[in-house]
Amino acid sequence: MTTVVFSHGQESGPWGTKIRAMAEMVRGLGCVADSIDYRGISDPGERVDKLRRECAGIEDRLVLVGSSMGGHVATAAAEALGAAGLFVLAPAYFMPGYEDLTPPPPRMPICIVHGRNDDIVPAENSIRFARACGATLHLVDGDHRLVGNIEEINEYLRLFIIEISE
Repeated sequence: MTTVVFSHGQESGPWGTKIRAMAEMVRGLGCVADSIDYRGISDPGERVDKLRRECAGIEDRLVLVGSSMGGHVATAAAEALGAAGLFVLAPAYFMPGYEDLTPPPPRMPICIVHGRNDDIVPAENSIRFARACGATLHLVDGDHRLVGNIEEINEYLRLFIIEISE
């Protein structure tokens, strides 16, 4: 069985529009879906620690999904958790003044979806990360929130889960 754990962004919550839609889709694939609540925790390191604690007992195949800061957090925790894959949306990599905090790419399948019109995290940051580690990168016609791209994101996530499950 596969467990998919979602990490939300800095300004959102654990069961926002995108996460609810993605969770419904992965449950349709037979996966367990959970989402970590980071509200009230602004420090990325504390969020990484919480994700590690929350996932410590998972014995299933683990897929981490993160959006924005949640993408950064999922990336930082993925290898330590032995995740089978990492799927991130507009991940907060190489942010000005915090470039050194970008976690190294974990050694596992990675898929990145980023909006071309993102005015919060430049798409170039994901291009740079993907180029460095060979991650799959999908640039879509969307902004940082990617709410209008949920059907497209769900299809990329569905294919990613199927691919790492084979």
